[in-house]
Amino acid sequence: MPNPKRSGKPARKSFSREVPFSKLEKKWTKEWGDSGAYEPNRKTAKKPYYNLMMFPYPSAEGLHVGNAYAFIGSDVYGRFKRLQGNDVFEPIGLDGFGIHSENYAIKKGVHPAQQAKVSEKNFYRQLQTIGNGFSWNERLETYDPEYYKWTQWLFVQMWRHGLAYRKKQSVNWCPSCKTVLADEQVIAGECERCGTKVEKRELEQWFFKITKYAEELLKDLDKMDWAEKVKVAQRNWIGKSVGALISFPVHGKLRNIEVFTTRPDTIFGATYLVLAPEHKIVETLKKEAGNEQEIDKYIAVSAKKAESERIAEKKTKTGVELKGVKAVNPANGQEIPIYIADYVVAAYGTGAIMAVPAHDERDFEFAKKFGLTIKTVVSPEKDASASSAPREAFSGDGYLVNSGKFNGRWSEEAKADLVDHVGGKKVSTYRLRDWLISRQRYWGPPIPMIYCEACAAANKGENKEMPGWYAVPEKDLPVKLPMVKDFRPTGSGRSPLSSVESFYKTKCPVCGGKARRETDVSDTFLDSSWYYLRYPNLGMKESKAAVAQNSGTKKTVKLVELPWNAEVTKKWLPVDMYIGGAEHAVLHLLYTRFVAMALNDWGFVGFREPFKVFRAHGLLIKEGAKMSKSKGNVVNPDEYIKKYGADAVRMYLMFLAPLEQGGDWRDAGIMGVVRFLNRAWNIGNGDLAKQKSLSKWLHPSIKKITDDFASLHYNTVISELMIILNRFEKEGAGEKDFKAFLQILSPLAPFLTEELWEKSGEKYSIHRSAWPKFDPKAAEDETVELVIQVNGKVRGRITVSKGLSQNEAQDTAMEIEAVREQVTGRVIRKVIYVPDKILNFVV
Repeated sequence: MPNPKRSGKPARKSFSREVPFSKLEKKWTKEWGDSGAYEPNRKTAKKPYYNLMMFPYPSAEGLHVGNAYAFIGSDVYGRFKRLQGNDVFEPIGLDGFGIHSENYAIKKGVHPAQQAKVSEKNFYRQLQTIGNGFSWNERLETYDPEYYKWTQWLFVQMWRHGLAYRKKQSVNWCPSCKTVLADEQVIAGECERCGTKVEKRELEQWFFKITKYAEELLKDLDKMDWAEKVKVAQRNWIGKSVGALISFPVHGKLRNIEVFTTRPDTIFGATYLVLAPEHKIVETLKKEAGNEQEIDKYIAVSAKKAESERIAEKKTKTGVELKGVKAVNPANGQEIPIYIADYVVAAYGTGAIMAVPAHDERDFEFAKKFGLTIKTVVSPEKDASASSAPREAFSGDGYLVNSGKFNGRWSEEAKADLVDHVGGKKVSTYRLRDWLISRQRYWGPPIPMIYCEACAAANKGENKEMPGWYAVPEKDLPVKLPMVKDFRPTGSGRSPLSSVESFYKTKCPVCGGKARRETDVSDTFLDSSWYYLRYPNLGMKESKAAVAQNSGTKKTVKLVELPWNAEVTKKWLPVDMYIGGAEHAVLHLLYTRFVAMALNDWGFVGFREPFKVFRAHGLLIKEGAKMSKSKGNVVNPDEYIKKYGADAVRMYLMFLAPLEQGGDWRDAGIMGVVRFLNRAWNIGNGDLAKQKSLSKWLHPSIKKITDDFASLHYNTVISELMIILNRFEKEGAGEKDFKAFLQILSPLAPFLTEELWEKSGEKYSIHRSAWPKFDPKAAEDETVELVIQVNGKVRGRITVSKGLSQNEAQDTAMEIEAVREQVTGRVIRKVIYVPDKILNFVV
């Protein structure tokens, strides 16, 4: 362990012109671990800063370079914040339960529990080699019973507080993965994991009432400092629609069909109704129609289609009329036909729509196909004639026509009066649906619920809507996942655990009679919905909270043990910076928000949003193509770390583009960074001039680099570091200037900078030193953006100090890969340099 008070300048030794990276990595990895360099005191930290990257699925051969890109990008930011005086906490773990890991184990022909041990060892080895400042003492794995005990506890709390329920419903089924999928896990009608076309099945499933929080989940987005594309995705997924509920009487019957519409202003143009095939009233009305067999056949075909296929805009419209059954338009009293069509989905609105073909494109296509009336009721021109059928649907606002006493009024302004006219009700609906939590797989936390037939027959249970069901008592958690030989999914709609008697046979926690455990496991996204809460509390004493609970017909107050320490949680949470993939916008990132809100409502945590800041990292490609095993172009970071060192890999990845943009990995590109590090190594092992203070010219660079680190523009940080290094080589480096250079470089190249910091005689560790200060006046307006062109075409932009010489500008420009590609092997006939503006290579 290095001495934190170490001082005194060591004697210079002979050195290689190339960085001995393997030696440095071995040395400093050990010393950082021995000294707890990245382990803040979670109880006494004065400036706690929680920096977190989404933990990985250990469901492949190991980390690929895209994973490394994300983890390194997050770590660079954490190191920067540590240098600014924060007590940075950067934990790591594995999201190892779930279908990804189980499918990988099946592919390898081993048991998931055995594969988990192998993957854990390999992933942690790789994560250690990339040089991240992880708090290794606080790691967790979601398949550890000590962790999933609390995942099950969370399920129990959802049940106790009325947010968990079980019902039979048409659900998404992946025939390849042999399990149900949440709506968020179906992309364009296919399983987001394996790409298989999704089917529909009627199954009993567990759900969480995320829809209860729809409005708050939507409203809070406006005040959150999150990546905009993620907020847009969540807004669209929650899908709030403001409109009205309107009842259409069924002619000659004492029943109504209720529709939801966002365009009540067009009700005079409603010329037919459409019901979703799964609408409850269909079972009744089809018996009154003259074509029941035709209707049943259509419903059966629709049931096999994925929802995304049914609602696709370009899909050919299909449907069947309920012959002999009519509805009445409440606006004008006219009888209109009723159709069943699969472009209407039961879960959206009421599962029934008033079709206005003149003003809705889907309705227009359907009406044209089935020869239905198309009646214009909104016109862009006030005095337009609307007697003839339109050639296409007009969906905009305009003046009402063919609308009785409302003619001539502006459509938007007339909405409220039209709703009153037909006895409707103004409401809001949401696209968001409840979170389907059940999975018919093996590798996951068993859902901690028990069903007692005797209690069900006596109408007893913890929830009067679900007699017979009880949560496993908290004292009996975890319900451990048993080791079973036959763990593969059956495809029957039942979990492999349903055939394990020793698991599912149990006693009722209330009457003591025979009972049966739930054999489904919970969705892996439940595991990750709260993991950020567990990290800072690992090893801490858990707190308790007083909670009102329902026990049959009695209401009681009970002390509930929490999976966290209240004081530690208050100090460290919510997470200060969270970095991850935008692909989780409507999965993990939405679920964590919902769970945090629920926990806050129960009085368990003091915050409602889990992450103060979220940034989405970009994606990597290689040589202009998406990485994939089939193309054979997946980059394994191990190979490059072994060849060039972790510092070089870290810097090259961060030099590709701003972190949120992603980049194009090209093997040849890393050599520029290797040369840079070797040059810095040589200067650090040479003689440095004495200095009383920082050179004035360095202040603008420090200011710019500080701003660029804060905005995750690490690529321009590196460009500026290259400019500084060029100046050192031409003018010589002073001790203070070079130490500041090392500090700025250290988040990107932690091994080399730690070694050179030690050689300079400074106290251990550079990663706990203070970020270099700059004089605001000296730094003011000293930088400009220089446009780099080749033959007049822009190939890059770099921020540089004002007054940069042409030679310095050329040297810096050559560090840009896109520029090198254009000029390498070609004669540069002319260089046009407009100081502080443009550098153009003519080849």
